[in-house]
Amino acid sequence: MDKDANATVEMPSRRGFVNAVIYALGAAMGAALAIPAARYLFLPPKTRKQQAWVEAGDISNLTPGVPQEMTFRRIHADGWKIYSEKGTAWVVKTTEDNIVAFAPACTHLGCAYHWDAAKSDFLCPCHGSTFALDGKVLSGPAPRPLDRYEIKVENAHLFLGPVHQSSETSS
Repeated sequence: MDKDANATVEMPSRRGFVNAVIYALGAAMGAALAIPAARYLFLPPKTRKQQAWVEAGDISNLTPGVPQEMTFRRIHADGWKIYSEKGTAWVVKTTEDNIVAFAPACTHLGCAYHWDAAKSDFLCPCHGSTFALDGKVLSGPAPRPLDRYEIKVENAHLFLGPVHQSSETSS
């Protein structure tokens, strides 16, 4: 055996070196694009978070049988953005121990309704739906009673949770 045959190792050419650098840069750029794309496709995004319970106000001055519109602020976190949203609820003290909080949207098309003190009912001026003090449909195209907030009371302060859709249908 020849010593020269085993000892000859070819040195890479310039063209081979440049090709290797180009392929390495292409692979790095491909990985830089593929990693965020794979993360977007396979990992769930940050979920939108909001306060579970929000304080609506003091209920010690509520008169039984007289609805009062209460406003509150709810904090939302959506990804990196945190914002505050104003909300309202119609709160009715039915008895000394019982309180109901209605969502402010009519169940027909989501219009804002108001309390008509002269007629003693809730009135949606857009399409003519009327609701009783307990939220049941009196007249109009509304398909079900008013939706209600989940509530809890602590030290005469009302806290509102999620809105529960009424399941009854008007007859």
